Amino acid sequence: MRKDIGIDVTMPERECEDENCPFHGRLSVRGQIIEGEVISDKAPKTVVVMRSYMKKITKYERYEKRKSKIHAHNPPCIDARVGDMVKIMECRPLSKTKSFVVVEKRVP
Repeated sequence: MRKDIGIDVTMPERECEDENCPFHGRLSVRGQIIEGEVISDKAPKTVVVMRSYMKKITKYERYEKRKSKIHAHNPPCIDARVGDMVKIMECRPLSKTKSFVVVEKRVP
């Protein structure tokens, strides 16, 4: 059973039995959509995504580069690995640090 999650992303080709999968489980997604690169996939069903962004410094009228790490749930049907560019979306808290889930993977 595949379901539409409400945003324009490519559906995964594989099926999975994960309860916390937005496509095959019961997890609903809402809020922010963030793109970034997977920098770690050591934890089970979890990836760490590095997000880069620009922050304006008003005093100097310049921008500076910043980056942050976000922990996200990695469903078995998507199976993102280190080096993949992914799109993650906000969901309910799944653990102490995970409030995002991977919804699309783009291999560089």
